[in-house]
Amino acid sequence: MKKKGIGFYLRIYGKILAQDLKSKMSYRADFIISTIGMIFTNISGFVSFWILFKNFSSINGWSYYEMLFLYGFSLVSITPVQCLFDNNWSLRIYVYSGDFIKYCFRPINLFFYFQSEVFDIKGLGQLAFGIGTIVYSWSRIGLAVTPLAIIKLVVFLITASLIMIALQNAAAATCFWIQNSFYVLDLAFKFKDYARYPITIFSPVFRFIFTFVIPIAFIAYYPSLVILRPDAVPILSWLSPVIGVMFFYISYKIWMYGAMKYSGTGS
Repeated sequence: MKKKGIGFYLRIYGKILAQDLKSKMSYRADFIISTIGMIFTNISGFVSFWILFKNFSSINGWSYYEMLFLYGFSLVSITPVQCLFDNNWSLRIYVYSGDFIKYCFRPINLFFYFQSEVFDIKGLGQLAFGIGTIVYSWSRIGLAVTPLAIIKLVVFLITASLIMIALQNAAAATCFWIQNSFYVLDLAFKFKDYARYPITIFSPVFRFIFTFVIPIAFIAYYPSLVILRPDAVPILSWLSPVIGVMFFYISYKIWMYGAMKYSGTGS
């Protein structure tokens, strides 16, 4: 069989996305209510952040606006997992019911086929909120706006998002082996809340865990240092793109390994 290229998958994804959006827009009230809910969730998160840190001029060497930049960076970097990989939350349902078998008989990549079936458009509101937070904090810090700085921001945002995607992929894939996999997935998703803080505010034990075991420090902290503190960038920051790609590939292989072992009987 001829190997399908990226162009083929982009065309297929465009068609699947169009159908998914049409389906969602047919229930406009549900879409509007869900979107408003997402907006208020982000606003409440921002207000909590503001109340917590506004009264401190700095925390462990981090100014309020640097913390705000980190917050916006984390919002943008986790948006792809919410928009493009939201179907991971339904994976366990398909596996336990036996319906996952329907994805195993298409002549396209199984992982792509399953993930492309759902696009959570509500996440775009979070994306806009995060970009606005980055722009505002960027201006308050007084960072220079140059083509190189923008390129670095985009590149490191994309690679940072791969870490969160990898965590969710691996956590979701546990449903192929354990029954109560929802708690694993929910726990992995909640780790994103720690990504919005500088790793330096945690104890040495948690710094190690959040860097080398559950690498949420690469969702915002290490990548953002390339923008915030370009004169003192640690080696781990420059390695963020490599680590992001590596963890995504590992999570993909875990997901596919579980899918290939799937028997179709449910569990």
